[in-house]
Amino acid sequence: MGQRNGDAVALRRVSRRYGSGDGAVSALDEVSLAFPRGSFTAVMGPSGSGKSTLLQCAAGLDRPTSGSVTVGGTELAGLGERRLTLLRRERIGFVFQAFNLLPALTAEQNVALPLRLAGRRVPRARIREALDQVGLGDRARHRPAELSGGQQQRVALARALITRPEVLFADEPTGALDSRTGHEVLALLRGTADREGQTIVMVTHDPVAAARADRVVFLVDGRVHGELAGAGADAVAARMTGLETVPC
Repeated sequence: MGQRNGDAVALRRVSRRYGSGDGAVSALDEVSLAFPRGSFTAVMGPSGSGKSTLLQCAAGLDRPTSGSVTVGGTELAGLGERRLTLLRRERIGFVFQAFNLLPALTAEQNVALPLRLAGRRVPRARIREALDQVGLGDRARHRPAELSGGQQQRVALARALITRPEVLFADEPTGALDSRTGHEVLALLRGTADREGQTIVMVTHDPVAAARADRVVFLVDGRVHGELAGAGADAVAARMTGLETVPC
């Protein structure tokens, strides 16, 4: 599966092994996947299926043992560490289960951080616009300890989107939130894909979260094990139940 013009990210026969000899562990086994621009994809699978490794390789946080990863037409394998860091900073956004906000900084300072790290001027209006987008325009001066978990995750989302990345990777973004707050964060992600044409790749264990995506890709033992498009939470849950019993 090569990089098509409409793909934000493409993986071609990506494998990732840890260790060597008899103790080697294969986290990904020749995975080929494409994530079209403007699409919202959820990645699911049993524990240990390779979900987080897939996300880390696709985002340039980890290098595959073999195969190729292309982001917006750029082949990651050919990049040195400095150029890879720049690509991640400028073209990729991240949201994690642990919000990873700096506790000493206000919401607006946390949001501005990626631009400051890139040495770019940070227009205050743009930061406020990003916070308004996630419904936190009135919390700009609050520090993380003064915000609820859901508000902190929304700050993290604004921070991930401030650079206008080509693709946003989300690793269990609602995992630390209650269902109502998680629903709000998912609605923000869905809206970002629909209104802004943002490409989103989300790892989740929650069928309700996955059902908000355009399609759900399933992994088992480091291999793609089918996908569902436009499925409801019940259909996703049923597929996951079936995967839990797939023989190794």
